[in-house]
Amino acid sequence: MPPHLVNYRANLRRLADLGAQRVMAINAVGGITERFGPRVLAVPDQIIDYTWGRLSTICEEPGTPVLHVDFGDPYTQSLRTALLGAAWKSGISIVDGGCYGATQGPRLESRAEIARLRRDGCDLVGMTGMPEAGLAREMGLDYACIALVANWAAGCGAPGDDPTAVEITLAEVLANVEAATASLPRLLESLLAE
Repeated sequence: MPPHLVNYRANLRRLADLGAQRVMAINAVGGITERFGPRVLAVPDQIIDYTWGRLSTICEEPGTPVLHVDFGDPYTQSLRTALLGAAWKSGISIVDGGCYGATQGPRLESRAEIARLRRDGCDLVGMTGMPEAGLAREMGLDYACIALVANWAAGCGAPGDDPTAVEITLAEVLANVEAATASLPRLLESLLAE
């Protein structure tokens, strides 16, 4: 299913109806800045929404009260802290912070688009971070994201690389996601033990 067609509202509503109070999203992303190379795990602290046309609020239907929620810190700090603590306690390397740029997809971004995201302060780029984070806030759910870096974003790379010569392949992305997810069961066990 392409990211712009995911029913984020229904998914979060179902979790809330089942009694969930905290949501930990796992997002595969591209790395833009040096700290966020392939196979890195990160817990971002900011997000910029570049998506369009997605249902981005629970206030869409006629008669629904309009909510003006504070979104200055889009991820719940207590849940971010718990995720980081569980990773460190388990000996899992994880990056604290970073800005996630949420793009429309499903295609990957051009080098020019990634250059704009970098100028805007984005460290990571992905397609599923919004509107989920905003909807969770409207629904009163604690929300945080673990970003699994699947590849360097277009035009990006490690120091010394020629990023214009690198083509992103599905095989590379899948291998990096598999490697990055290997430590998630340990992280979740540690988180749940708290």
